[in-house]
Amino acid sequence: MKSQTTRVAVGVEYDGSRLAGWQRQASPELPTVQGLLQAALGQVADETVSLTVAGRTDAGVHATAQVAHFDCSVDRGAKAWIRGANSLLPPEVRVTWAAAVPESFHARFSAEARRYMYVIQQREVAPAILSGRVTWSRQTLDAAAMHQAARPLLGEHDFSSFRAAGCQSNTPRRKVHEVTVFERQGFTVIDIQANAFLLHMVRNIAGALMAVGRGERFSEWVGELLQAEDRTLGEPTAPPDGLYLVQVKYPPDCGLPPECLTDEAAPPPFIARRS
Repeated sequence: MKSQTTRVAVGVEYDGSRLAGWQRQASPELPTVQGLLQAALGQVADETVSLTVAGRTDAGVHATAQVAHFDCSVDRGAKAWIRGANSLLPPEVRVTWAAAVPESFHARFSAEARRYMYVIQQREVAPAILSGRVTWSRQTLDAAAMHQAARPLLGEHDFSSFRAAGCQSNTPRRKVHEVTVFERQGFTVIDIQANAFLLHMVRNIAGALMAVGRGERFSEWVGELLQAEDRTLGEPTAPPDGLYLVQVKYPPDCGLPPECLTDEAAPPPFIARRS
């Protein structure tokens, strides 16, 4: 007789500065979000759990609203999952919510969209407090030119020009729903939402837009690069420091908290929400 299992979804926030990305590594010397979370949740469950995530983030990348799920023979309840796991996790990883979800729910395949923000701090001196949490630019960036340059990225396209060589996706086609570039309190923010992203896609887009912002490329060049479908013609990949996963959006019947069902993102706490 098949044993009963409960599927639990969790929201996760993490500072990736000192972590080797989401995916668990063979070496225990490389701390990862998945490895730390599975160990903590497994202790709360008193059994081994395996997490499936909405989007795997690279080393040095952060998240304010990551989503993952796991199956368990017991449901401890939201309070126990949250408090129990957080008491066992290092301070740079936190479970922000937990919910029992239908068996049909899948953190990756049920997601309708992912949203990232890439944050660049502009000032003469490199940051100390935000070191590893933002990308630094000594040179002032033209956010308006960057925003204009990003417009051709909207819609469904072949994003080979922004795809890392090691990407394992079956297709380079992705659909970008929204992309804006704006300034807030000395920060330039690239805000982009798509159905899904290729490996390093956001960081490669950020690298191209920053070249426009510095005046090294014309605004029209980003659209030309997109059409070329050739990564070798692009700019260097931007650092991971400024990249945040700020939302994963799901259908309303998934049983998740409101922040997963609306267009409201969770920006890094040092960036004011857009009015």
